[in-house]
Amino acid sequence: MNKRISMLFTIAAVAVMGATLFGSTYTQTQIGGQSLDINKMDADVIEQIHQMGGLQLVMPQAFAETDCGALSQTGRDVVEFNLTGESVELPIMGGKTYNAMTFSGQVPGPTLRVTQGDVVKMTLTIPEDEVTGHGNDMHSSQMSAGNFESVNPGETSMYCYIAESAGVFKYHCSGVKLIGMDQHVLSGMYGIAIVDPVNGYKKLMVEKTSVSGSKVSLDRQFYDADALEFQLQYNQLYLTDDGNYDATAMFAHQNTATVVNGMQFGYVPNMAHNLLVNGDVNKNIFVAQPWNGLEHKQYQSQLLFVENDQHVRLFVENHGNEPVFFHIVGEILDRVTQGNRVQSAATETWLLGGSQNMIVDLVFDEPGTYAAVNHDYAAIYTGAATVFVAGDPFGLNPVLVEKGVIPEPVASYAYALGNPSDAVPPMGAQSIAHPAKNIHGLMTDEIASEMQASGDYIALWEVIPIVAEMLTS
Repeated sequence: MNKRISMLFTIAAVAVMGATLFGSTYTQTQIGGQSLDINKMDADVIEQIHQMGGLQLVMPQAFAETDCGALSQTGRDVVEFNLTGESVELPIMGGKTYNAMTFSGQVPGPTLRVTQGDVVKMTLTIPEDEVTGHGNDMHSSQMSAGNFESVNPGETSMYCYIAESAGVFKYHCSGVKLIGMDQHVLSGMYGIAIVDPVNGYKKLMVEKTSVSGSKVSLDRQFYDADALEFQLQYNQLYLTDDGNYDATAMFAHQNTATVVNGMQFGYVPNMAHNLLVNGDVNKNIFVAQPWNGLEHKQYQSQLLFVENDQHVRLFVENHGNEPVFFHIVGEILDRVTQGNRVQSAATETWLLGGSQNMIVDLVFDEPGTYAAVNHDYAAIYTGAATVFVAGDPFGLNPVLVEKGVIPEPVASYAYALGNPSDAVPPMGAQSIAHPAKNIHGLMTDEIASEMQASGDYIALWEVIPIVAEMLTS
């Protein structure tokens, strides 16, 4: 047998074994969405795989050092990232709830932020009363997938790695020896790691034009590398009527909802904005305002406030099955960076596939409202609309000063209401501090209470009635 034929037989054998391995790890409800027929497989092979523990990737030892003890002695900064894996009930649009799987009681999970070259010490704990095991695959690592194995209820697992590459990276519940990874991830077990470049971010250059006589000239305006930062994480929900994960809908790509940072329409106006702009808490200023009332507390929708002529940096990740056609209505994406390499300047829309990310740098030139959307119309109408407000487009400064809400005119409404906490990543070396942050996000009441007790965040559901009284007096 010649080498070419031998190699083809080897490839075919690997393909068959791979199909068998992957098929054995899915539940019967999930298999229904695939073409793989488990009934036609060799029973002895299936039993051998079962005895092996299902899908378990066996890889050679990574060349990079991953021993926590050895890495702690290298002189690198060690950043601890502690997570719990727990199932909770969280709200969705329409007054319903769904059975979410979370990292540390929130969707998305906490954001890890490190500098390129830091050592990450990741610890995952699963409470004893959790219904199933969970794992954690951190895409910012370069190590054997065996480290991501599922952790059983009542147990803790830890691993370490060097964050060698700068950029934005997904982390999620892993699939090694874990049945139904799709259910865990699409039920909320995902988050991001931001790895800042060791040499820092670069200045932002924006091209403008000027006219002298009849001649148009090209000007270049440079902005300092420091920026006001936000994080936007896209995903889908696939749910049955009773709020459980629907694998059949996932296989058919028929999602129930499109979410940004875990929520549909989480960053649109609420009753406070209705009052400020229209003078009436019940007179909506946006086409969809599902999280309007004070009773929603941390789930009440909030807008994203920026100043004009300010460098804004967005960390964007697509966690879901569907592509994200990222676009900001009325604005240009001045710079798109992936993997610490500039991919585009002055573009209107940028495509992100599943498990793909980017950093967007831009400047909002004019006062106004700007909607960041997934420019798939189905995605927009099912939840992927995020509203930025730049400057003082509604001319509220004089009113707010007259009523005593603020002492003097401000460059953005964030000075009065703050920006939503779940859209603001941890501070980095080149982060501009937000004037204030309000408690917002798909999180448990316990987490919201801890944030309120810290004194670092505004509980707007308590502040809004006071502001309303000031404005109407």
